[in-house]
Amino acid sequence: MLSKWIAVLVSLGTLAWPAALAAAGTPTEIAGEIRSEVDGRTVRFPSLKTDITADVQGDLAAVTVVQTFVNPTLTPLNATYLFPLNEEAAVHAMQMQIGDEIVAARIERKEAARQTFETAQRKGNAAALLEQHRPNMFTQSVANLMPGMPIIVTLKYVQTVPRVDGAYQLKIPLVVGPRYEPRPPTNVVAATETRQIDAPRPPAETAGEWSFGPIPSYPPVNGLTAPGEIDEDRVALRINLAAGVAIPQVLSATHGISSIGDANATSRTVTLARGRTIDNRDFVLLYTLAGKTVQAGMLAHRDSNGGTFSLMLEPPQIIADSDITPREIVFLLDTSGSMHGAPIDASKLFMKHALEALRPSDYFRIIRFSNNATELATSAIPANPDNLRRGLSYVNSLTADGGTEVVAGLTKAFDMPVMTGARRILVFLSDGYVGNEAEILRMVAANIGQTRTYVFGIGSAVNHYLLNEMARVGRGFARVVDPTEKGGDAAIAFARKLEATVMTDVTIDWGDVKVSEVTPATIPDLFAGDSIRVQGRFSASGSHTIRVTGKINGRTATLPLVVELPAGPTGATTGAIPLVWARSQIADSTRELIVPVHLRHSRQSNAQIEKRVTDLGLAHSLATQWTSFVAVSQQIVNAEPASARDSRINLPMVHGVGPGAYGIPRPQPAVRHVSAPGHSPTRTTGIGFGGTAAPEPEALGGLAAVLLMLVAALLRRRQLASASPH
Repeated sequence: MLSKWIAVLVSLGTLAWPAALAAAGTPTEIAGEIRSEVDGRTVRFPSLKTDITADVQGDLAAVTVVQTFVNPTLTPLNATYLFPLNEEAAVHAMQMQIGDEIVAARIERKEAARQTFETAQRKGNAAALLEQHRPNMFTQSVANLMPGMPIIVTLKYVQTVPRVDGAYQLKIPLVVGPRYEPRPPTNVVAATETRQIDAPRPPAETAGEWSFGPIPSYPPVNGLTAPGEIDEDRVALRINLAAGVAIPQVLSATHGISSIGDANATSRTVTLARGRTIDNRDFVLLYTLAGKTVQAGMLAHRDSNGGTFSLMLEPPQIIADSDITPREIVFLLDTSGSMHGAPIDASKLFMKHALEALRPSDYFRIIRFSNNATELATSAIPANPDNLRRGLSYVNSLTADGGTEVVAGLTKAFDMPVMTGARRILVFLSDGYVGNEAEILRMVAANIGQTRTYVFGIGSAVNHYLLNEMARVGRGFARVVDPTEKGGDAAIAFARKLEATVMTDVTIDWGDVKVSEVTPATIPDLFAGDSIRVQGRFSASGSHTIRVTGKINGRTATLPLVVELPAGPTGATTGAIPLVWARSQIADSTRELIVPVHLRHSRQSNAQIEKRVTDLGLAHSLATQWTSFVAVSQQIVNAEPASARDSRINLPMVHGVGPGAYGIPRPQPAVRHVSAPGHSPTRTTGIGFGGTAAPEPEALGGLAAVLLMLVAALLRRRQLASASPH
């Protein structure tokens, strides 16, 4: 009988939110299609909607994220949602809405915010808590989510939009990929060696330790242990582009888009072609600006706290590289279970073109890792035709299975000294689905030396934070190859980036500008077609000349730049600049935790760094690993708070990723390739991912109750509309 009621209700068509919520700018649909668990059909629960708006001016973006949580059951819920944000996002505001009540969230120290939230939860108040677990990984906790009472949480953040390979790249992550937790890092075995190598793990205060806690438990994944259906329309996107020049090109390889404005327009509006989408891959938008490429430009903001600047730098047109110094290129390939299928195929395509692009004077190594690490040969081999064929055959024989022991691969890569007279390049291919980022970054920092690191993320929702930081530590660059794109064009193009030329030794002569607290402390190398922003504080005003210098293939390049610094307040139009600066300061301070104290630029201890980051978070109202946003409603919405059940928002399986990434073993083929002695692919055991196999009976009753309320409201509105004069 209940299923018939649901079928009748659904047949009325799309159900609207109550007028008060719609007027507040929230989504106007509770969900897409709703189905019941009858005759093998699956109920689709409308538990979450996310609406994202990005206002982009040039290369600065202000992003608003609206998360609407709905409880379709008869039981109060305490819900937790694991979600990503851009790793450079400066989250500076949050508010919660329940009914007509809107509550502005407060920024507090993490422990205090958690205590405030839990107190509200015990008392029966509606509450929301935003916590950062990694710079790109957050949880939104919602207390006392009642049937028929949606809770709407709005986040605001700002970020810079980098120029990558000649186009501006706005990246909006939509789903957190699975994370593999490696074994304890003792006695990492190199498969071609008989001895054991211990991964470096110095005492915390000597070498620094990230203060990240453990990664939150992964929520149920639809398609694995949770119901096989999930709302296909959970996310809407709207990008408003504005520039002082024409925006001739706007495109996305990840999603179908619609664009308002032609190639000559100085503003464009971009939305999803079909309105909404499932959150199973990152959204990436590329756009170009007309006119001569600007090689440098400064934005400045002044308020009661002083002056803050943001300087954008791009390298000049790169001179062809005539360097014939032999290169030792070390390819480090992830062959874990999450790389099965399209990702490992994309890696093989990349390797084919990368090997073909090697110079006759080059040497190369190929290392694969999953549960262990093995190598093509016992040392680097010359890039002659026979060895290239041997390397390609080795790559083609690889299979993807097992865990993601990145440290084992890095140990093997760094255990062998650099060839005499050669420049080493480490090429790392992975989706980055691991939870031990700090350990990996410590190891790279401790061993990288003069090696340059090129990082290629393989996947549609990779761990951008880890991959970008590995590239930064190795003075290289990171790119993403989406294995679900047709034709493999991205893999081929990025393989050719191994020939990339670079501007090194970048310095800035600030003249009489009187700058302070400049970040990044050391300006990274600049690759052709890319850009970087340098942030800082200034005390001067008026017109000044600064000079940027660097080296390209040994030749010195100099760029004089006239900057105008305001003497008085600049207003809200440049208000994002101090937030971007503070976020950059936080990133710089946090990075120092992987460096021994005596080598740190600031010479600060771990405790001092934590205080520095916390103070910046509190002063600028920013979410950090030590500061969180919390909002508490004035009203008691749950008279029996002890009755609330803990519930986690389901996530879809990442597009292009198989069950192996989530700890679900794949059926093993009858015949397997053995790629090298000692390479015995193993399967990953479960990693604690859970979920429910079917909807609970009360969920069906709760869903019916919510629908009845909404249908009644809809009918009342229709009656009023029909009674009103036309």
